[in-house]
Amino acid sequence: MKALTWQGLNDVAVEEVPDPRIEQPTDAVVRVTSTAICGSDLHLYGVLAPYLVPGDILGHEFMGIVEEVGSAVTGLEVGDRVVVPFNISCGHCWMCSRGLFAQCETTQNVDQGKGASLFGYTSLYGAVPGGQAELVRVPHADFGPVKVPTEGADERYLYLSDILPTAWQGVDYADVPEGGSLVVLGLGPVGQLAVRSAKLRGITDVIAVDLVPERLATARAAGATTIDLSEVPDVADAVRDLTDGRGADGVLEAVGMEAHGNPVAATAISAASRLPKPIARAAIEKVGIDRLDALLTAFDAVRRGGTVSISGVYGGMADPLPMMTMFDKGLTLRMGQCHVKQWTDELLEIVSQEEDVLGLESLATHRAPLEHAPELYETFRDKADGCLKVVLKP
Repeated sequence: MKALTWQGLNDVAVEEVPDPRIEQPTDAVVRVTSTAICGSDLHLYGVLAPYLVPGDILGHEFMGIVEEVGSAVTGLEVGDRVVVPFNISCGHCWMCSRGLFAQCETTQNVDQGKGASLFGYTSLYGAVPGGQAELVRVPHADFGPVKVPTEGADERYLYLSDILPTAWQGVDYADVPEGGSLVVLGLGPVGQLAVRSAKLRGITDVIAVDLVPERLATARAAGATTIDLSEVPDVADAVRDLTDGRGADGVLEAVGMEAHGNPVAATAISAASRLPKPIARAAIEKVGIDRLDALLTAFDAVRRGGTVSISGVYGGMADPLPMMTMFDKGLTLRMGQCHVKQWTDELLEIVSQEEDVLGLESLATHRAPLEHAPELYETFRDKADGCLKVVLKP
């Protein structure tokens, strides 16, 4: 089969690789009909290179048709149309029984000190082959895959794999009171769906922040008040100007470790990713830092007693945080990988409505065969050609 593989720093290629097969009774094999490039994949393209080896199959947002099921899989049949959550969880362990599917103890990577295994996401998270491929072996298919209607465009359901529940959880975690305000920092795919989710959930005062004109325009079209960070001297001051001088009740940070605004940190991160792998891993795990401009902005822009919800991915182990500000303001922080299946039932009901209320079918700006993935990784990384979301067809 064909699959998108990591080859080196900022280097991916579509290659012929062996077809996956059933390895455990709880496995299934899914033929992929649509797969997407996620912002988190860009971390693999650059920063997290020390945890990849050439030939690793990338991708964690995918859906398709069940081709084969293991003997212990009773909820799926060959021919079912499914979307597959990016985190691999068993559904019955102590963590899963509490809805903490991203911390599943059955697939937890104890040797790495990390949570549940993820599709296509480095040796830190199980080195499980990902979904930017023609076929995928899906572990714990007795729980994970979500059956979706046989009718309707793939893109109505595809984002249930990651970015839609990630945005939904981020809004939920921001804990905006009735009549309150929410700031969304970063208007990539998760940020855009966070704006739309917030409006659907009844949050009328949504402020969206970015510096890419097309992304700002898309958020405005969804009903957000926008702030172009390239046009204001201080984003937090601009937020306070819109919120009676207090700051927002909640701030959803949807940018993560590769924010703009700190060239010194960017240089250090880039240098670490180019070190020999054992040295690079030690550097990241002991003294690694992130570009924190978006996170620091969140702490500044939220009101006293407010909540900062972090959906952006971070990987630094030595990030300096403004603890005096955070403590003095009495902030609440919520964060972490999305517990996808905690939100599946309500989101599937929403996306299955006749009307595409979240604009899912129009979110992607670029659609192409899998063979074009290498060039589209570069386009997405550079935010070129108005690129907001890429969907690939194997």
